[in-house]
Amino acid sequence: MSTASTTPIAFLQSLKVTAAKKTVSNNPQVHRRMKLARKLWEQIQLAKSQADGTQFTMTRFRSVTDPDGSRRSVEIPRRVRPWWWTTEANKLALNIRYGARKLEISKGKSAVEIATAAELVPTLELIKQAVEAGELDAQIEAAAVKLREGFVK
Repeated sequence: MSTASTTPIAFLQSLKVTAAKKTVSNNPQVHRRMKLARKLWEQIQLAKSQADGTQFTMTRFRSVTDPDGSRRSVEIPRRVRPWWWTTEANKLALNIRYGARKLEISKGKSAVEIATAAELVPTLELIKQAVEAGELDAQIEAAAVKLREGFVK
């Protein structure tokens, strides 16, 4: 009997225990940066699936009410729209979007020109790394301010 009571303590002693606390509020700048990084991940997956000739769909949960009145969650597909298009010069152009707003990468320029479709995924991954490193924080903040202004009456 005494061996059964000491066994859980032996397991707990093998763990590294710390006094870490979860932060109550995240830095809004980091939150916006990660939001854009998630959307860039979706674009990377969409570009990869188009290159492979497969269909990429994201799913989300929606709460529905059954005829008997009970509510349940169902998984429904969500469309992911590409941020790139083909230009008249037969090259690809890519906008980086934050919500419904296009990010202005440099003064007066919001699109990235890509020579071939093979360069699309590496370009998106490079942009994602730049976002995670904080290189586009000023542009994200400007787009977030414009988005918030649209909700004020």
